Amino acid sequence: GFVPLAGPIPTSSIHVYTQREVYGTVGSHVTLSCSFWSSEWISEDISITWHFQAEGSRDSISIFHYAKGQPYIDDVGSFKERMEWVGNPHRKDGSIVIHNLDYTDNGTFTCDVKNPP
Repeated sequence: GFVPLAGPIPTSSIHVYTQREVYGTVGSHVTLSCSFWSSEWISEDISITWHFQAEGSRDSISIFHYAKGQPYIDDVGSFKERMEWVGNPHRKDGSIVIHNLDYTDNGTFTCDVKNPP
C-alpha cells in the first residue's frame, strides 16, 4: 500500500505517496515511485527533492532535485551515474529510477514535494 510521508509541509494542500518498501536485485534497476495530490493548482514553481539515508547512517543526502521545470541529479554520492528521472509533475508524478543496484543502496529514500503558492 501507499504511505503518506511526513515532511515540512505547512498546510494539508499537498499529499505525497510512496511505497513503504521496495526490493531490487543487485545489478538490476528499481523505480522509486512518488505520486502526489494537491487540492491546489500545480504551479510552475513546483519542486521535488529525493533524499537518501544509508542504512545505519544518521545523515541523509539530497540525490535528486526537480525545479523550474528541470531535473537535476545531485553530484554527490554513488547515484549520480545511475539515476534516471521518469516523473512528470503535470501528471503528479515525481518518480526516479536507480540503475545497476548495489548493496550500498540499502537505506531510506524520501520524496519531498513543494508546490509554492
